[in-house]
Amino acid sequence: MNKSVLTVSLAAVLFLAVPALAEQPPSATKNQGAPDVAKFDKQMAQAQENMKRMQEQMDKIRQTQDPQTRQKLLQDHWATMQNNMQMMHGMWGPGGGMGCCMGGPGMGPGMMMGGPMMGWGQMGGYYSKLTPEQLKQRQYMMDQYVPMQQMMMDHMMQHQQYMWMK
Repeated sequence: MNKSVLTVSLAAVLFLAVPALAEQPPSATKNQGAPDVAKFDKQMAQAQENMKRMQEQMDKIRQTQDPQTRQKLLQDHWATMQNNMQMMHGMWGPGGGMGCCMGGPGMGPGMMMGGPMMGWGQMGGYYSKLTPEQLKQRQYMMDQYVPMQQMMMDHMMQHQQYMWMK
């Protein structure tokens, strides 16, 4: 049980930290392109489908009274949640629709180990090179992404709650 709580907590912290706190060398922002809204919309549609599946799984978890069935449903929910987190993480990486913040050398699951957190000093160059239209596109993507990220956190918390109900 302690392992699952630790796993969920660590996943939650990393999931929230990825876009906002990822370390990136100054040279990495030079190669970043403009946001790709069409690609982002396609990825977001898939993430929303996964979120819908997760909600259906959570509804079944709530309805079941059998502890063994609940555990199986929780495993399925966890797998779907992990898949969705991985896909959403990919939106920030190289080739992802959002076009920034990730993809520098050494970026990955341990992206914050080895240097200071990203601040405006590293990202100012990226944003200052975007046109007003590109800035609007970037804001649109963030407006879509952040609520999805919050829903993922809600699912993590619900999942953790049901793990305690053995």
